[in-house]
Amino acid sequence: MGKGLSLWFAVSSILLLTAASISISTNIWLALLLGVLCILNIGWGFILKARLRRKAEAKTDQSS
Repeated sequence: MGKGLSLWFAVSSILLLTAASISISTNIWLALLLGVLCILNIGWGFILKARLRRKAEAKTDQSS
């Protein structure tokens, strides 16, 4: 995974968690929704990283 994409997932997760922590005092349902979205965002980052790594490995195996 490139540096830009890694930075995107890191910053977006921090923003989602920050929004969730701020919304805890006002609306618990919004805080839970933002927390779930953050977990899904992190999971999506790991899935994308694994797919890109497998694709790169397959490319190197074909050229060998």
